[in-house]
Amino acid sequence: MDTGLVPLNELKEQSIERINAVQSQEDLNIIEKELFGRKSGFITLHMHSLRTLADSERRSRGGEINSIKSELENAIKSRRSFLEKKQMDSLSEEDLLDTTMNLPEEGHGHLHLIPEFISKVEEVFGRMGFDVAYGPEIETDEYNFDLLNFPKGHAARDMQDTFWVGDKDGEERVLRTHTSPVQIRYAKEHKPPFRMICPGKVYRKDADATHSPMFHQFEGMMIGKDISLKHLKGVMVTAMKELLSPDLDFRFRAGFFPFTEPSLEMDIKWQGDLSKSREGQWLEVAGCGMTHPNVLQNVGIDPDEWQGFAFGFGIERLLMIKHQIPNIRLFYLGDLRFLRQF
Repeated sequence: MDTGLVPLNELKEQSIERINAVQSQEDLNIIEKELFGRKSGFITLHMHSLRTLADSERRSRGGEINSIKSELENAIKSRRSFLEKKQMDSLSEEDLLDTTMNLPEEGHGHLHLIPEFISKVEEVFGRMGFDVAYGPEIETDEYNFDLLNFPKGHAARDMQDTFWVGDKDGEERVLRTHTSPVQIRYAKEHKPPFRMICPGKVYRKDADATHSPMFHQFEGMMIGKDISLKHLKGVMVTAMKELLSPDLDFRFRAGFFPFTEPSLEMDIKWQGDLSKSREGQWLEVAGCGMTHPNVLQNVGIDPDEWQGFAFGFGIERLLMIKHQIPNIRLFYLGDLRFLRQF
């Protein structure tokens, strides 16, 4: 088609012929733009030409242009409806639903391994009469260290081991390195005897195949009149057999923690090929011991009248042993191939 000012009748005939012959929405859009484009559309140019005419001639010419414009718009609209119907008819033939096919199995999500295991921990200890408590992840230096009998120069306070987050009102704040501050808060608010666990996230500057800067713990405390190490071992062994396996291999050995005296560490044996891990056959999963008298005094409990024990487990470590997972990072990658196994 000539790009000049085509006579109206000729423009109408040529355009309607092209519109009725077009076979795609894309080509129809091209024709529509050629006719009605804002700057160089053929109808647009005719409308602009009215400015050069006298008033009497402009009214007559304008009516003619508007009449042809309406005819062309209706032709485009009609052709567009035809092409859309043709496309839908084609899809209905090409994309038929085979009603004899079985539907895909319904997909079901599930909890991530870690919160699922925490729920199990709460249920197991709940059956043993333990309360569940939670606390803030950003703690004060007092609750994270001082009240737990950490001396001022203890290595756990070092910048290379701990995430310090600055001062607030002159008081130092830290991403808690254990959930032990929750034990302190609970013991301050409850009178003995009591038993409690406190699961949650903790933060330490440590990262390799079995350590992560953020991981999960559950800790516990039991305070009473005649609580001893035999009660501690009975609770921990019972819990581990419920949570992991009744055929569990474990051992206790002497250790040191500022908040317990005497202190023990509980190890669990790796299974299968994981015995070749750099950790060796045994992996430490818990620190425990009799609650230090200084800690009891710090929370307002008389150590001459009451005594008890405390313990702390790494949740990821228990899951690594239970499911023979070689690298702690797998818990946090969000890889469905890994998560769907459980």
